[in-house]
Formats: sequence, C-alpha cells, structure tokens
Amino acid sequence: MMLLTWTEAAPGVWRTRVGNPQALTPLSLISADPKVEALGQMESANPPFEWEHVRVEETVNGRRMLSLPLEDDEKLYGTGLQFMRMNQRGRTRYLRVNSDPKQDTGETHAPVPFYVSDRGYGVLIDTARVVTMFLGSAVRLDETSKENAKDRNRDKSWRATLPSERTEIRLPEEGADVYVFGGPTLSDAVSRYNLFCGGGALPPKWGLGFWHRVPTLFSGEEALAEAMELRRRDYPCDVIGLEPGWHSRSYPVTYEWDEERFPAPERFVRGLADHGFRVNLWEHPYVSPESELYPALKPLSGDYSVWGGLAPDYALPQARELYAQQHKEKHVAIGISGYKLDECDGSELTNNSWMFPEHASFPSGLDGEQMRQMYGLMFQKMTNDLYRADNQRTYGLVRASNAAASSLPYVLYSDLYDHKQFIRALCNSSFSGLLWSPEVRRASSAEDWVRRMQTVCFSPLAMLNAWGDGTKPWSYPEVEPIIRRYIKLRMRLQPYLYTAFANYREKGIPPFRAMPFVVPPEEIARAEQQRVEAEKLNTTDGAYGKRVIPQWDDQYMIGDSLLVAPLVEGELEREVLLPSGSWIGFETGERYEGGGVIRIRHGLETIAVFVRDGAVIPMMPAQPHALRPGEQIPLELVHFGSEAGTCLLYDDDGLTLEHESGVCGWYKAVVTKTDDGDFQGELLGESDLPASYSSVKWHFATMGLGFHDE
Repeated sequence: MMLLTWTEAAPGVWRTRVGNPQALTPLSLISADPKVEALGQMESANPPFEWEHVRVEETVNGRRMLSLPLEDDEKLYGTGLQFMRMNQRGRTRYLRVNSDPKQDTGETHAPVPFYVSDRGYGVLIDTARVVTMFLGSAVRLDETSKENAKDRNRDKSWRATLPSERTEIRLPEEGADVYVFGGPTLSDAVSRYNLFCGGGALPPKWGLGFWHRVPTLFSGEEALAEAMELRRRDYPCDVIGLEPGWHSRSYPVTYEWDEERFPAPERFVRGLADHGFRVNLWEHPYVSPESELYPALKPLSGDYSVWGGLAPDYALPQARELYAQQHKEKHVAIGISGYKLDECDGSELTNNSWMFPEHASFPSGLDGEQMRQMYGLMFQKMTNDLYRADNQRTYGLVRASNAAASSLPYVLYSDLYDHKQFIRALCNSSFSGLLWSPEVRRASSAEDWVRRMQTVCFSPLAMLNAWGDGTKPWSYPEVEPIIRRYIKLRMRLQPYLYTAFANYREKGIPPFRAMPFVVPPEEIARAEQQRVEAEKLNTTDGAYGKRVIPQWDDQYMIGDSLLVAPLVEGELEREVLLPSGSWIGFETGERYEGGGVIRIRHGLETIAVFVRDGAVIPMMPAQPHALRPGEQIPLELVHFGSEAGTCLLYDDDGLTLEHESGVCGWYKAVVTKTDDGDFQGELLGESDLPASYSSVKWHFATMGLGFHDE
C-alpha cells in the first residue's frame, strides 16, 4: 500500500501525486489560474474523509488502484456528459472519448474523470489517459458479509450489484495528480471545481440569442436569404451557422472558402452583420492535401490519416501557430464570430470506424489515446485564444471535451437524437463544468417539434440545425405561433440568463443545474420513495435485479429562481420534484407548495416552468438580436408571488474582455411590501441604471405572468 501526501492546493482543494504523471494534462493544457479569492470567500471546508482511509494499491498486473471510502446510501454524480443515467453509484465508468455513446459504459463525447458526492465533496483525476472508475461497483471479499449472498430464486431483494464500501479508480500506468474538492454541499464542491479550473465561461450576449444553421451546401446568397426570411417572419436570431459546404473541400477540410458558393466572404459576413447576424463556421481537425496549410503541417502531424487528411499535433506550438495564423487571416479578420468544432471525438463502430488508433504516434510524443482524449480541449483552447488575442469573446459548439473545460466558451452537442437523453445530458453536464445544447434538427410531428423547441429555448445554446433536411422554425405552420413565442421569450430572458452565466464565471455556480444542487439528499430520497409507492413501481428487473428508481434527471434549474420540467412527444402530464418553499407557474400563475412531488398537466402550447415565490426576474422586450455595445433598451423587473424578494443583475458591454478588468457592474433589485400590502421595488448599484438599459419598469405579477402577449 502506498502512503499518500496531501497538500492544500487552494482553499478547500487538496492534491496528492501518485507516480510520475506526464506533463500534458487537462489542467496543464488549459492553464487557467484558479480563482483563489473567490474560493477563499466560500464557506470553509474540511477534508471529506480521513486521509489514511484513501489508499493506493498495486494490482497483480502492476496497475495502481486508488481507493476512497463510501457511505452506504451515498449517491455519486458527474463523470462528464452522460446520456443514460444521472446517479452513477454502482456503475463502472470507462471514461474514453467516443462519438457514439449508445451503451451505458461511461464512454461519451466528454468523459470527465471527476465525480461529486451528495455528501458534499468531489474527486478529480487529472490525466490525458483513459480512466476507469468503479463507483461502488466492485466489492472486495474482505468487505463482504454472509448476508450479501442471497437466493435469487426466492429472495426478491437480490441485487446484481452489491453495495460497496469504496470507490476504486484505475490510474494511468505513469500515475496522475488526484484532487479532492470540499463542500460542505454538493453545490459547493462543484463550484470549487469550476473556480479551480478558472471559473465558468461568460459568453458574449449574442451567444445567448437564437441560432440557425443552414443546409450544408447553401451558398452565401442562400444563407443571406434565409437570414432575411427569419427577420421578415419576425423570428429573433443572432447567429447563422455554415456547415461543411463553406469549405473548398471537406472531409478532410481546407479551412478555405469555396469560391463558387462564397466568391466574396468578407462582403457576405458584412452583409449579415448589417442585419444583426453573426456567422459561425463548422470545421473539424483533419486537414486536406488541398489546403494551403498541408505542407507545413504534414511534418507536425500524426502517423495515421483520417479521411485521407492530416491529424495535426496541436500539442506543438508550431502547429498551433500555423492554425491560428490561417484562421486569423481568413476568418477572424473578416468578422467570423466562432466555430462549431466537429468530429474531434472518434468512433469505432464496425461500419463506421474512422479515428486514428490508440497506437498512433505524434511528434510531441503523445500517442493516439492521449491525443483523442485531449483533441476537443485543444481545439476549444486554440479558437478561444484567437478571439482573446483580439479582445473579443466567442461562443461555439464542440463535440468532444474533458476536464478543466469550465472556462471555455463552448457547448457540447451530439449526433444522437433522443429527446429524453438530451434532457438528461443537460442535467448531467452541470456536475462536470460542461455546457450542453439539446439542438433541434428534425421532428416526427408538430408535437415533437414544439416539445424539442421549448426545451432548446431553455438551454445554454438555443439552436435549430437545418444541416441535413433544411427545416425552418416555421416548418410546422400549425404551431408556428408557439415556436415564435418561445424564441421571443428566450430573448426576453436575456438579462436573467446573462446574470446566471456571470455567477458561473465569478462564483463557479453552473447556470443550468440538476436537482441535487438544490434539493438535499434526504428530500430526494423521500421523493424517490413517494414516486415508487404512488406508481407501485416494480423496483427490480426479474432477470438481472436492476433497480428502477427515479433519478429526477428530466428537470433542472436555470439560475436560482426558474425550474424547468420539459415534456416530450406523447406527454401531456408529468411529475415534478419541487424544492421546499412556494412556487408559481411561470406562465400559468398557478401556485404550488414544494418539498415533494407534484403532478402537472400542460397542453402543447406551454412548457412547465416554475418560479420561486418572491423571485425577481430581470427581463427586457424581445429584440431581433442581442444588444450590441452602446445600444440601450428598457429593463423590466418582474416580481412573482406574495413574498418580498431580491435578485442580482449583471451587465457589461457583452462583447469584449473589458469585464475582466472590472469594466462591468453588479446591481441588486429589492422588492419590499408597503404598509398597505402593496409592493415597491428599488434597483441598487453604483449608477442609476446598467449601461445597457435606458429605463426600468417594475411589474408585480402576484398571480403569475402570462407570456402569450408578445
């Protein structure tokens, strides 16, 4: 058994080194300075267990196993972007990057070797290698009692996975740095992780608008016409996304404009900008022999090709410089605002295997396993650095990520398309410093179309991706008013969403977060039992003894005051776990008491959204696009319910990095009751109004607020 030495790396964060880790890891790649001051302002945390109870042992094959204690009813969350389940306790997670995560193994687009416990601590393994975590799924013989062996034929309490007293983590052969993040709550542990990784991403204001991606072979004229049709039909939109066809060659790509479809790229981008649109470009890492970059990048690339193109080694400064110079001259300089970074994950499907193998080698000394685990992070950092060098913020999409991604302004997406899994992924992303978009591409019916669009409008990135079949927001005319209303509602909520992201940056609090962040473990356990008893659920699978227990992975919080419980096609009603306190239907005005499970019914025209009694929600009139620097608009502060309340409001120019130098403002909206029982509101701050707003209007929605009127 190896003796571990723990040191406090930051307030409430402890580190130990096992073996001789390799230099390139997620934390070393991102190199973000921990927000030590913010960490120091958090409630103090003690180590979650006695350090002598954490041990490292060598297995018979020479691998190191890290072992940490578990309590009997402890729940574990995280491990990255997981689609199949939220509580990972009792599961083995094989955390490898994979573009086709169709089985519950742990492989996914963003496998983050970080888990967090409902007992209020988190554990991170900082490595570029694949990590396997046995999250209470492996039981040692010396920890097994006779009572654990049950008769499957007669005993209905038989379980395939016995409760384990420990988490075991198979470390890389060379070793790794291990971090433990203190609480005292689960939410605190996640905030510490995000702050230690540099704080959360704050996107530009336009990034929180609505996005529309056009079909892959659209020309500049067609893309501009589609954008203008959005304006003509009164649909807000901030970003037009171009898919592979903008390249002169793709699969592999050139990163150069197709001269036939885009004869004048700068004029095309400027034309869209004149109407309030940004342009986002799709790309992937594999460089075509037709690209001007190919000759210089070839000696700086791996020894296996992908689709006949190079897989550049972006661990090398020379390779990064070549990429950055080309992108700066051909894209950023003409006004391109960001990227969709596709296919930096890889697949081994028998009929679709295309990634370089694990035994590939790269000039930096990395092998294929390490490069695949890190490629998504590398591309996020390279492109973000492009814009930071130009004093700009960006916001984009990526299909692979890893640990330490909190500060990167990228949102994950997938080629999968199960709506319930997309909602679960949105919940799970909140545990690991990730953002996720349940993008809309197509629908099986008008009902499916509405339900998907409602969900995406309450997500980190609201996007319709018409890449494949050219769908439009108005593709189902019978529900077009509903779609338009929810896109406009997202625009109205811009001040609230932007403030939630500012809290992510400064305090590490995820803007979108799963229920374990806000509901104590004992309340979740009580709600689980309530649901099982109410529905008389069979809690075991007869063949394998699998427990069927609700995880509340189909609802989530936005900021501190809004709870979203989406419905999917075929659903008119559902159960919702409401945290303690009084809640109000955001659109309906109906009042609910929390601290348990309620059952609600919603027609197609509404999504179930609840607001805390006493909450103040900063809003604004729906605009065709987000505010640009120097523009102003009236601010509307909406107070819900019968209790006094407060909220914070954040503002800056929404575009540059000046906020990092303190050019920004925090304001506090306060609602109090007068002697005659009415409400009055006051906005407090360094100035009368934030710079983005021309005036302030208070609305006291005692019975809730309907948004059917635009």
